[in-house]
Amino acid sequence: MSSRPVVVGIDQGTTGTTVLVLDQRLSLLGRGYREIPQSYPLPGQVEHDPEAIWQSVLAAFAQALAQSGSVEIAAIGITNQRETTVLWDRVTSQPVAPAIVWQDRRTAELCERLRLDGAEPLVRERTGLVLDPYFSASKIAWLLDHVPDLRRRTEGGDIAFGTIDSFLLWRLSGGRVHLTDPSNASRTLLLDLESLEWSPEMCRLFRVPTALLPEVCPSSGRLAVTRGAGDIPAGIFLAAAAGDQQAALFGQGCLKAGDAKCTFGTGSFLLMNVGRRPVLSRHRLLGTVAWQTAEGTAYALEGSAFVSGALIQWLRDGLGIIKQAAESEGLAASVPDDGGVTIVPALAGLGAPYWRPDARGAILGLTRGTRAAHIARAALQAIALQTVDLVRAMEKDSGRSLTALRVDGGATANNLLMQIQADLLGVDIVRPAQVELTALGVARLAAAGIGLGVVPEDAPNSGPTIFQPRMPVPERERILTRWREAIAQ
Repeated sequence: MSSRPVVVGIDQGTTGTTVLVLDQRLSLLGRGYREIPQSYPLPGQVEHDPEAIWQSVLAAFAQALAQSGSVEIAAIGITNQRETTVLWDRVTSQPVAPAIVWQDRRTAELCERLRLDGAEPLVRERTGLVLDPYFSASKIAWLLDHVPDLRRRTEGGDIAFGTIDSFLLWRLSGGRVHLTDPSNASRTLLLDLESLEWSPEMCRLFRVPTALLPEVCPSSGRLAVTRGAGDIPAGIFLAAAAGDQQAALFGQGCLKAGDAKCTFGTGSFLLMNVGRRPVLSRHRLLGTVAWQTAEGTAYALEGSAFVSGALIQWLRDGLGIIKQAAESEGLAASVPDDGGVTIVPALAGLGAPYWRPDARGAILGLTRGTRAAHIARAALQAIALQTVDLVRAMEKDSGRSLTALRVDGGATANNLLMQIQADLLGVDIVRPAQVELTALGVARLAAAGIGLGVVPEDAPNSGPTIFQPRMPVPERERILTRWREAIAQ
């Protein structure tokens, strides 16, 4: 009996790595997962060990393959936490420092200094982004200035920079390729959004030597070949790379201008496909590349809330009011409302459309009658309210009103959260049967990259669960008013 051709999607995320093995009908044959340790050296700092990330990929790959039976891997796609920054030695392939994670705020002062110097209009025009510690450029600058002798070694061509896709492509290819794709490159503050080439002006602004930077290649195609590592065979095409949120947009089938999705993970990420030309936001959203394939380049508008699923983790690890994240749903459902409690989840500053890296979290409206359940319900509402802000800003920028929002990510398993989202947004929330759309999306890109036919594009959305708004409008407006007042504080 011959082996079945399969495509593997590697999803290297903020809290762990997921690997899916999918057949040509995109049916799941095997799944592997490994959590990665989080490090918080100082307040506002978040780091990962790149070696731990690499080992998590190998372990999750082996687990997924063991479940899949006799298969022949046709292609591998990589999707990743995006702005997280790794520098490594080109000869040894060893990281020279911990990876600085996208949530890290240590470069807020540098970004503010550049803003006060009047750099932000040029940054916005060239990159579609805002001056914020979220993106990679200021993280690179910080490493070059704080790791001894690193800037000298960089200027000599000894050091490579990459977001996680680049690092994994390097490792999987045995150091043969130093590549990234436009969806990741457009998150660095160093890529010209129009030309899709590294911007000399941005490199000078952040004092980043161009010798560090990877080559920008399409998101889908025969990018490289594996050299064998762990249970990953040699000779397999590495056929796709894409940032996690863009991969989810592709996986959701949001292939037309106006299609939008929100991924609920550690943070919440709302993306709308805006077509073949970039759109510069007037409401402090981000212009970004969605993907680049043989058909051309697609662009997106994006709004990011830094803390969503991470807020539930904080209820567990910080406050100790739940033992497992899944308990938040039952606890929140045990009360009919939030009891007047509002949470501003600025545990890592505030993202779009506010961009306040200095903001701190707050719990407002506490009384003697407040119970843990009210805090849990207010936490779910806070996640949903951030999405409302993003949608309203995106509707203004795009000139389109959403009639439904597609969702994915681990937190969408929380039915109460999805119902609250529908209630506060006032539109249907559509959750596909397969919620791991990030890995599935990059697997579809990888299949396209080698010309492997898969099922029609709408297959992942078969049998969705639809959450329809039920909350009376006056109650919705009361909650939204309290939220706006809390944000203003």
